[in-house]
Amino acid sequence: MIEAKTRAWWRATLALCLGSFLVFINLYAPQPLLPGLKETYDVSTLGVSLLMSVSTLSLALALLVFGPLSDAIGRESIMRITLLLAGGCSLALAFAPTFESLLLLRLVQGFVLGGLPAVAIAWMGDEFEKPALLSAVGLYIGANSLGGISGRIVGGAAAEIGGPTAAFLAVGIITLVGCMVFWRLLPNSRAFVPQRFELRKAASDLLGHLRSPILLAAYCLGGINFLIFINQYSYITFRLADEPYTLAASGLGLIFLTYLGGTFGSMMSGRLAGRFSPATCMMVGVMILMLGTAITLSESLVLIIVGLSVNAFGFFLTHSLASSWVGRYAQGARGSASALYLVFYYTGASLGGFWLEPFWRWAGWSGVAVGSWLLLSITLTIAFGLWRFERRQAAS
Repeated sequence: MIEAKTRAWWRATLALCLGSFLVFINLYAPQPLLPGLKETYDVSTLGVSLLMSVSTLSLALALLVFGPLSDAIGRESIMRITLLLAGGCSLALAFAPTFESLLLLRLVQGFVLGGLPAVAIAWMGDEFEKPALLSAVGLYIGANSLGGISGRIVGGAAAEIGGPTAAFLAVGIITLVGCMVFWRLLPNSRAFVPQRFELRKAASDLLGHLRSPILLAAYCLGGINFLIFINQYSYITFRLADEPYTLAASGLGLIFLTYLGGTFGSMMSGRLAGRFSPATCMMVGVMILMLGTAITLSESLVLIIVGLSVNAFGFFLTHSLASSWVGRYAQGARGSASALYLVFYYTGASLGGFWLEPFWRWAGWSGVAVGSWLLLSITLTIAFGLWRFERRQAAS
């Protein structure tokens, strides 16, 4: 087993952080390009938003495939091959002749992007001692958000120079070069023991988690919150690309630096939950997300950025605690319980455009805010229910 802070630990952790970075740079690079792609292909806001929706939906489905598959055939081969395919998809996106071909390639890319997130933490669990695992997971999750921010910035900056073609080429080249480094850095597994895949047992575990009201509540909380949070960013790009802001793709990419508020929220989650309680902090996180949405109604670009940063803090505070809630309360099969949380999480992201589009057509960004508050009132109610459960647990 690999010990913390050793040379082997740093090498493996760096490889997995690089892999995580490459996954999310590919997943989110198209987001600042949406207004330009909407005009290029003459499609609706909902239509162009499907470029994000289909990839997150197929990624969610991939988690259910690659996780159990890795138990049978091993994990590093899945990570290496799917990363290589993801980079190839980005290069193919640069030369897609039609919008339909773009959608198809994003669907395929989302699926292969699910390979590494589905198995990376399981690989660490196989190879790392427990203290080494805890340290590595924190860095790995940090690389997720860094990749998401970088994808939008790189995509936006490259599109400013050469349009969407340049953006996809840049991301594809970065991915293929990074993939070569990843292949070289990632050690071969030494502790992995293949297990026979049993479909009946896997299905039984998943159904057991879904029958648990406490886990299902956390799944819905994470999925609905992400539905709102990530799709607000899509619609804010349409607002800021229009008058009176008229931000170019590079400027829209920089808007996603507000994600750093979420990094702070994730860092604070454990400390706040220890002082108060996880469910209390989840309620507060949802209310902060509602407050940040209200701030974005301002016409001031500075206040819009402030509101998005507040949103990111509230969302990631709640997301961190909801995901850890699943690990705490799952009765066995914790790996599939956590995978199911991510399935709800990314499925929510894929459905957000369908929910917010009618509100956007009705009243623009103000309509998006109303649609957001309606669903956030539901997640606030869910968090309140979890708080009541905590109180009963403490009293018993």
